Amino acid sequence: MDVPSAPATPGTRGADLIARFDRLPRMTRPHWRWLPLLGLLSFGDTTDNSVLAYAAPAMRRDWGLSISQIGNLTSLSLLGSFVGALVGGRLADRFGRKRIIIAGTLLYSVSSILCGLAPNLGVLGLFRVLSGLGIQAVIGVLSVYVAEMYPTRVRGRSQAAVLGVGLLGVPFAAVTAKLIIPLDPQAWRWVFVVGAVGLVPAILGMFLLPESVRWLIAGGRDERASRIVSGLEARYSGELPPPVLTAPSAPPARGKTAELFTGSQRRITIVTALTLVFGIVAFYGFNSWVPTLLAERGHSTDTALTITTILSIAPPFGALAGMLVTDRWERRHVLAATSLTIALLMAVFAFTDALWPTIVVGFLITMFLQSNAVTIYAYLPEVFPTTLRGFGAGLSNGAGRLAGVGGAALVAAIYGVAGFVGVFLTTALFSLATAVVIGLFGENTRNRSLR
Repeated sequence: MDVPSAPATPGTRGADLIARFDRLPRMTRPHWRWLPLLGLLSFGDTTDNSVLAYAAPAMRRDWGLSISQIGNLTSLSLLGSFVGALVGGRLADRFGRKRIIIAGTLLYSVSSILCGLAPNLGVLGLFRVLSGLGIQAVIGVLSVYVAEMYPTRVRGRSQAAVLGVGLLGVPFAAVTAKLIIPLDPQAWRWVFVVGAVGLVPAILGMFLLPESVRWLIAGGRDERASRIVSGLEARYSGELPPPVLTAPSAPPARGKTAELFTGSQRRITIVTALTLVFGIVAFYGFNSWVPTLLAERGHSTDTALTITTILSIAPPFGALAGMLVTDRWERRHVLAATSLTIALLMAVFAFTDALWPTIVVGFLITMFLQSNAVTIYAYLPEVFPTTLRGFGAGLSNGAGRLAGVGGAALVAAIYGVAGFVGVFLTTALFSLATAVVIGLFGENTRNRSLR
């Protein structure tokens, strides 16, 4: 197994390979071939991440569940995501990006099938923990892989393209739920089985995806890295500029956890974690609860599913918007602007009762939330060094998922006290906090070479 005893400092050859890799001004033919496969891996992730929200109203009727019990299921999924973010990121720094992407996809796919077979709420909750663990391991490491394997000038657009394909999993899950759930009181079980669609790209990825060049170099595997870099150069259609060797601005990180909390990296880690904390509470506070709370507000289950099906069309548009802007301006400024817009729209949604205004405002919120997701997943890997990129990104993501666990319980509690209006005013405040933190204290990363 290719497991280093300790992260290696790139030598002269490693530095030369990184310089050769970084000089690629645009994507080569292999990059284009990997893109749909990475998108399908993201698609499987998003599908499985969405199925609980769409199955929840039917589950409530079938099992007689309360709003609090649905909130507990959401919290369990996020608890699994917290563990997956930390463990998946650390294992990816240790064993490689590709291995963890494939293993995480297999884990959540099998767990999702088992969710469909669960005999009771407790067993279902256990499998949602395992599913969340696999989902988040893949989400976090997939963004790291794209950041490390795509040219600097198109990192943001590449992340947006992968997530854009992935976000098609939201309407896929919604339409599937709308078609399947009315067939039988327990047909919601098949919605979870649909969440195992990631098995197909996982098997293909075993054979078609290379390991990350930067991870190989950091682990001292220059020969393997050289073969990949040479292959990309050979398939580049234009004239390549000469490689530029740049002296590092600081000693390379050795991969120790303490390095995330020392020197200038400490502020970066804290700011990034807070951005994910506030952003994820706002994201899940809206997306996970809209179907259930619309039904609670008086809409029929069928109408609530129709509304959320329409809203599920918005994420790909959000990814497209992110693709257009994320490489054009500083990512932190884009994140701040979209988070502020989301906060205003959520405040409007809180007081909206009529059907079509609910659909229009909800569509815009869903679109901008996903545009934000595109930008944050482009930004996140860029602020950590290679030997800690998986764990650093995972730690920030994990903090957000842990906050999401409390956020799900918070939404249930606020609904009991302040109802529909109180829930979405709360998510608006969290989105506003995201805008303030990243806008004032975030890092500039546009067109910057990875450390």
